[in-house]
Amino acid sequence: MYAKEELVKKIIDLYPDITEHGMDLSVEFDPKKNVWVVDLQKDNHELKHHLELPDANDCMEGKQCVSLGLEIAQLRKNIEGKQY
Repeated sequence: MYAKEELVKKIIDLYPDITEHGMDLSVEFDPKKNVWVVDLQKDNHELKHHLELPDANDCMEGKQCVSLGLEIAQLRKNIEGKQY
């Protein structure tokens, strides 16, 4: 297993628009559900995403976390007021 700080850094490396759009990112491991809980916030917008361990491992290997990436894109659209 890796430290949450390492996962945060890797997620930001893969999705630089998180910091470009001023989103706050935090990550915590939920041992009961055995998932990483990714929390993104900006203003009154918030996204909580359960990142399964295989997906988190892919992220750590530099691969895109597809489900997380889709949710980040949707959050960005919501922040920009472009809800579809």
